[in-house]
Amino acid sequence: MKNSQEEPKFKKIVDAAEGLSLGISMVVAVLIGIGIGIGLQKLTGAFWTLWIGVVIGIGAAILNVYKAYEKQKRSLDELANDPKYRYMKEQQAKKEDINDND
Repeated sequence: MKNSQEEPKFKKIVDAAEGLSLGISMVVAVLIGIGIGIGLQKLTGAFWTLWIGVVIGIGAAILNVYKAYEKQKRSLDELANDPKYRYMKEQQAKKEDINDND
């Protein structure tokens, strides 16, 4: 009989894939931005429009990182409300109260 607390078999692989997908999405966002810049450059003939695409790509990469951060933060906030971890938090708060009174 399996223990319900046992970690899923492929959890480490899934976690690694999530981290890898963030890196890939950053590279792809910058490359798409550069492609937009090259397209603008060919369309307008002005060299500086390439940099508009680079800025758009970097902005998209930063947005991807921010979205991943928010997703992780929500996940950790859910864990903080888990009764298993709430007990530890209460015990730590009691220890801090005792230390503050000394």
